[in-house]
Amino acid sequence: MTAIEDVTFPAHGSTALVTGASRGLGAAIARRLAADGFSVVVNYSSDGVGAAGVVDAIVASGGRAHPYKADVTSADDVERMVAEVGPVRVVVANATGPQPLIPAEETTWDDHLRQLEFFVKSPALLLRAALPGMRQLGGGRIILIGSDSFERALPLASAYNAAKGAQIGLARTWARELGKDGVTVNVVAPGWIPVERHRDADTSSYVAEVPLGRIGTPSDIADVVAFVASDAARFVTGERITVNGGHTID
Repeated sequence: MTAIEDVTFPAHGSTALVTGASRGLGAAIARRLAADGFSVVVNYSSDGVGAAGVVDAIVASGGRAHPYKADVTSADDVERMVAEVGPVRVVVANATGPQPLIPAEETTWDDHLRQLEFFVKSPALLLRAALPGMRQLGGGRIILIGSDSFERALPLASAYNAAKGAQIGLARTWARELGKDGVTVNVVAPGWIPVERHRDADTSSYVAEVPLGRIGTPSDIADVVAFVASDAARFVTGERITVNGGHTID
């Protein structure tokens, strides 16, 4: 058994896999981890142009990265990806799909399954594929990107909120099971972070409720993910770190 304090992050040649990294939060996380010395796999499912742009930016800054197309809700795709790029020391499960607002009485089981595909099935597939390599390396990091929507109980988002709540259960249970392998498991839970699809959104009412008085940025999230992926977080596991400027302070 390898104690987590025996493992330094990032080690030379360490690979970090960031899912859904062609734009938005995933792109910012990929760039930040590359700046910290990781060789980053920029996963995408459809936006190859965006993924190539993220890789080009990383390489231009002196980092190491390459794009990889894979559907992270497909067991075959995930197993192939990790086998080809591994062993992977850090997995950031960031990929997501559409998040429609649907009244509770109109929410179907299929609506729930669509959210669970990304927030439960995908992390489970990634863990199964990456864990043997992490054990080989003597440790690793599993980082799930959550949401403060779970605390806010955002109306019309019952399927999304339920799936995000399930992430917390996964992380806490996996943290207990995998600590003996030197693997930490944590959730980084952003508040509302406007990205490309929110370009014209009015953030004023939201900001009025944020103690720090501003909207969050992708780099706010990427910096916390980088901390959790680093050696500085070697004794942090089973935690959910909310990054929202204090928006959900009780």
